[in-house]
Amino acid sequence: MKKILFAASECVPFVKTGGLADVVGSLPKYFNKEEFDVRVILPKYMMIKQEYTSKMEYLTNFYMDYLGDHKYVGLFRMVHDGVTFYFIDNEYYFSGSHPYTDAFFDLEKFAFFSKAVLSSLPILDFRPDIIHCHDWQTGLIPVHLKAGFGYNPFFQGIRSIMTIHNLKFQGVWSVEEIQRLSELPDYFFSSDKLEAYKDGNMLKGGIVYADKVTTVSNTYANEIKTPFYGEGLDGLMRARSNDLWGIVNGIDYESFDPANDDLIYQKYDARTFRKEKVKNKTALQKDLGLEVDPKRMMIGIVSRLTDQKGFDLIQCVLDQICSDSVQLVVLGTGDAKYENMFRHYDWKYQNSVSAHIYYSEAMSHKIYAACDAFLMPSLFEPCGLSQLMSLRYGTLPIVRETGGLKDTVEPYNEYEGTGTGFSFANYNAHEMLGCIRYAEHIYYDKKREWNKLVDRAMAKDFSWNSSARQYENLYRSLL
Repeated sequence: MKKILFAASECVPFVKTGGLADVVGSLPKYFNKEEFDVRVILPKYMMIKQEYTSKMEYLTNFYMDYLGDHKYVGLFRMVHDGVTFYFIDNEYYFSGSHPYTDAFFDLEKFAFFSKAVLSSLPILDFRPDIIHCHDWQTGLIPVHLKAGFGYNPFFQGIRSIMTIHNLKFQGVWSVEEIQRLSELPDYFFSSDKLEAYKDGNMLKGGIVYADKVTTVSNTYANEIKTPFYGEGLDGLMRARSNDLWGIVNGIDYESFDPANDDLIYQKYDARTFRKEKVKNKTALQKDLGLEVDPKRMMIGIVSRLTDQKGFDLIQCVLDQICSDSVQLVVLGTGDAKYENMFRHYDWKYQNSVSAHIYYSEAMSHKIYAACDAFLMPSLFEPCGLSQLMSLRYGTLPIVRETGGLKDTVEPYNEYEGTGTGFSFANYNAHEMLGCIRYAEHIYYDKKREWNKLVDRAMAKDFSWNSSARQYENLYRSLL
């Protein structure tokens, strides 16, 4: 039996701020249980709901030397959906109403967490063959495995993998502070190790010292070797390209299933969508006070409202989009300028724009089910999960060809009758507008072609099954 331990800062259903939590929470369920024992370790945040904390079993506690002090480390365990989760408890670091607080304190919190993960392994009844680390919060684990902990016979032979979910976030501060928080000697702070541009960089440490590096789509794995997408680490990504794997994320096909989704108005599947899907649209139009018209094309957006997600493009041509015969439904929070932009357009075009500047899981499902198309014109997108959800619900994605969007959405080709959505290549507002209008043309003038596109979209399999097989191959290659 091969033993794998996921280490991460968030994980559904306990705590979630983004797609990282979906991956860490869903992926372990899909491994072949005969061959792989995959478990997860994360911080025991005080904000985790009582329904979960009440089921956690206290294992033990110990005191760990950290920053010249004896720090308390409590260990808890819980089995959820057949997966074993371990929780590291320390009220000083993990209290508060949010997993990430002040940027400087986060560095100390996750440096403590990385050391506590390794320190607790000899006490747990689980010695992993591989520690699979996710994002900068666990970047010090591969470094410690090769440094201080590596001299202990217990840790010899444990391999590590570093997965980059978004290269933009790296855990950067001055060399002095990162050295103090990591408790590593001077040797580790040179430009080929944890130092980058005269700063200390926790993610860089993980990338340098891990046995393998992965990221969440094939195209993104190639993009981050270039200066534009590489966030200053493109040279390192090129140097590690032989050990760099791109494995596209999946989504949980049980949670996102239009045939069994209690959050949507009308259930449907690939056979019944032509009749039943539209009932979701008219019900949502009614609820949102939009003009009720089953034939009018509805475009959805569920996103963080930030520059990375392409909202500066949308801002350029929003009046033109609104003057077309479409309705726009937006859900999300983010930069104030985009929140206010959508509030303004909601007021200006009351029959055709509905903006919801908050986040709600139930509302997101209703939008995926009700809309005809889903707009996602990202500047960069390591993987993206929203386009996978919209494909699952037969809502055709309109995306920019970058990262995971390029890998998962096949552009419509009217001559060959192929494709599962619409895409444009250059980061340009009018190219995006042209792509949206092309989609409108197919929707209004070639309805049979549109329905065939939906057939192909709903037939795609982006469940975790195929991704899990690729991760299994990666683990085998290391062992």
